[in-house]
Amino acid sequence: MFQTMRNAWKVADLRKKILFTLLIVLLYRLGNAVPVPYVDLDLLNSYFSGHLQNTVLDLLNVMSGGALSNATIFALSIQPYINASIIIQLLCIAIPALERMSKEEGEEGKKKIASITRYTTVVIGLIQGFAYYMLIKSYNVLTDDGIWAAIVIILTFTSGSALIMWLGEQITEFGVGNGISIILFASIISRFPTDLINMISGVIAKPNTWWITLLMLLGALAMIVLIVFINDSERRIPVQYAKRVVGRKMYGGQSTHLPMKVNMSGVLPIIFAQSIASLPATIAAFTGHSDSVWASTTNVVYAIIYFLLIIFFAYFYSTIQFNPIEVANNLKKNGGYIPGFRPGKPTSEFIKRVLNKITLFGAIYLGIIAVVPILVACFSETAANSGVSLGGTSIIIVVGVAIETVRALEAQLLMRNYKGFLE
Repeated sequence: MFQTMRNAWKVADLRKKILFTLLIVLLYRLGNAVPVPYVDLDLLNSYFSGHLQNTVLDLLNVMSGGALSNATIFALSIQPYINASIIIQLLCIAIPALERMSKEEGEEGKKKIASITRYTTVVIGLIQGFAYYMLIKSYNVLTDDGIWAAIVIILTFTSGSALIMWLGEQITEFGVGNGISIILFASIISRFPTDLINMISGVIAKPNTWWITLLMLLGALAMIVLIVFINDSERRIPVQYAKRVVGRKMYGGQSTHLPMKVNMSGVLPIIFAQSIASLPATIAAFTGHSDSVWASTTNVVYAIIYFLLIIFFAYFYSTIQFNPIEVANNLKKNGGYIPGFRPGKPTSEFIKRVLNKITLFGAIYLGIIAVVPILVACFSETAANSGVSLGGTSIIIVVGVAIETVRALEAQLLMRNYKGFLE
């Protein structure tokens, strides 16, 4: 990874993209430090630290890089955009007009879908901004609870979520790519120093719990190794191309393979499942029922819902990204076939069966990584107080985004440093 970053830095074009990405991330972090007016931050921070640990608001606070507990302009983080993306992509399957727009209208259709997603983000931002305003109002942490203060706070939260969406799009277009994921990556990473300090402070305060902290650190390292291993795993289906004569030349006859990644959808099922699974808890917390079992991220009910949603979104994204019928038709057009299966429908059915098997394995892997820390926190008070329930989700997002970013840089390096036969 470090070698890739060093090589990318030597290329002027990539160096500009890296610097631009860092500049956008810096602006995002600066926005996380600017609080909205009319809020008593000391009271809000004390309430978060005293009453909202291990609740969904604590999870949202981690995903926002601490902006939620400080009521900054970026308090809503990228959650409105993620929720809008889920809604629009589901509607693209349910509504034929949107499906035609996304598949048949090419680049123009994708632009229209992106525009609809932006407007939906603003609407969801308004709803969540209003809900967060009602939440902090119920905690009596406002210095002014008049109508003007409400308008300013809600519009500031909504504008902040729209600005984050725009910053992510700028990284995707002019930076190293994958802008929304990089902003989420920066939010989670920014919390690591604070969590490490809290962990060390906890060991100093209770020396007898040092072995639990050591086990959690070893578990995190093992989790990182597993994530990297699975991300590089793939199922290779052998493909044989028939010989054919074109003019005076003979083409084909070679053997190759069709690669199918085990974790084809990356970190998206985790991100989207977390957003959906936390909806009941978010409603419970925003309506002043933060002590309810639904507002906790360390109970078995939340873990089961989270696990099932991860499996659903893993299948959902593998279906969108990989079409067995299209792959089988392309093989048939180019004279390729899978040994033991006739071209056409038998080939597509075989590819579909393989896809279902590896998607199930990848989904279970994602679910275990995300849910095991939650179950550990259910049965260990020390682990729960350390925030270990948030560890699985955070680690898989951070490692997944880091791997995807490095691969994107490697692909761009390959395009710029390709050596032909004459070199």
